[in-house]
Amino acid sequence: MSAVWGTVASTARRGYLGAAMTETLPADEAGIARAAAVLRRGGLVAFGTETVYGLGADATNAQAVAGIFAAKGRPRFNPLICHYRDAGAAFAHVVAHDAARRLADALWPGPLTLVLPRQADCPVALLTGAGLDTLAVRVPACATALALLRAVERPVAAPSANRSGRISPTDAAHVLTELEGRIDAVLDSGACTVGVESTVLDLSGSQPVFLRPGGVTMEAVEALIGPIARGVGEGGAVRSPGMLRSHYAPGLPVRLDAHDVRADEALLAFGPGLGGAAVVFNLSEGGDLAEAAARLFQGLRWLDAEATRRGLARIAAMPVPDTGLGAAINDRLRRAAAPREE
Repeated sequence: MSAVWGTVASTARRGYLGAAMTETLPADEAGIARAAAVLRRGGLVAFGTETVYGLGADATNAQAVAGIFAAKGRPRFNPLICHYRDAGAAFAHVVAHDAARRLADALWPGPLTLVLPRQADCPVALLTGAGLDTLAVRVPACATALALLRAVERPVAAPSANRSGRISPTDAAHVLTELEGRIDAVLDSGACTVGVESTVLDLSGSQPVFLRPGGVTMEAVEALIGPIARGVGEGGAVRSPGMLRSHYAPGLPVRLDAHDVRADEALLAFGPGLGGAAVVFNLSEGGDLAEAAARLFQGLRWLDAEATRRGLARIAAMPVPDTGLGAAINDRLRRAAAPREE
């Protein structure tokens, strides 16, 4: 691991897991400026929206995004919603068609998330979107959240600010109960007005698909763009994030728990690595799980392209400890290695 990356990883660990206490910031000019500075340096800040409190990180910084998963104890790298200051900023990073713009004009700022294809030059970290070619974006309807997003001047990835699987928080006290000492700060903007998560609508395919109910009704959406399909369960045609066992897989097969590397394989290494591989991507030479999480999707994509170019048959993935962020990394690798579903 390079000296520069080692410094970043160590700083991030102090920020999201090593803090003695979590700073509570008022929703005034000074508090917002402080929260924005923490986010820009790669820290984690919980902040209120109209729906629930989100646990924010700079969406363009994979190391910071890895901190979200660690702080929440999130067992899978599910796609995270990117929050933007306005529709123009959001649509600079995704491909927006007429239906998306019609919804944004009518319902943003507001509790509606749109899933759209990433722009080719999208700066958002692959980890934020769980390695997908799509991105979930929204503009929150909360004055404090919008002021924070303007001050940060970059998209903020923010799932709910609670431990994974727990009840979503709707005020700052809830956040501290869940995450005290695991995040840098909470920006206290009072109680959330809507109190349930945003509606999620997938606009990335030929037909809009309703993935999650929330603060905007289906009827309101259909009044603007017409009929919407409902998300379907495992094995169906619509691939909602995290629904299928074989998910976000590379084109080449993946062999797990590799303790050797064969002549026809590329190597996804962790730690010291293995000798003999012609094509290698090391997630973390120093065995740092935060660094490995931040580099996972980049590594899989690069290995898939480079190994295919060289005519190799598969990707061999070395074992990763199944603790902390390692559990999420291993979940993603198992999905990548699962048999393809027709």
